[in-house]
Amino acid sequence: MARIDYYDDPDAPAPTSLVPSVTAAVVHDGRLLLIHKVDNDRWALPGGAIEVGESASAAAVREAREETGLEVTVIGLIGVYTDPRHVMRYSDGEVRQQFSLCFRAALAGGALRPQPSETKEVRWVPLGDLGSLDIHPSMRARVDHALDWSPGDAAHVA
Repeated sequence: MARIDYYDDPDAPAPTSLVPSVTAAVVHDGRLLLIHKVDNDRWALPGGAIEVGESASAAAVREAREETGLEVTVIGLIGVYTDPRHVMRYSDGEVRQQFSLCFRAALAGGALRPQPSETKEVRWVPLGDLGSLDIHPSMRARVDHALDWSPGDAAHVA
């Protein structure tokens, strides 16, 4: 399903839903784990919707495994991202308002493999190469906050 992201756009469609979701920021050996998404053709942290009966941190672990093939362990909360100026329109007509929790996670095992229905590519990106990738501004804020994060830091709220 295709997706168009709108940010602070007066012509954006009005949201029709709010779906709690998560992302996982995994930094390992000076590189950040990113996926190239099928739905909007941009680079992003692995993540997705929280399922009924699932905790947010368990969703981050599951989504990272599904989209990247890697096992991760959640080590902290980076931020809460609920900016109503960021909406996403899907090809089925749904328009979601952003609602995402971003977790910092540590690599625990596995092997890189994309999930073809959601990810074109999975890559460990050297931190110095992040500027060359097409990353939505809302996702880029999460990436920047994740790279500045240390255990015990207060979560960003946006």
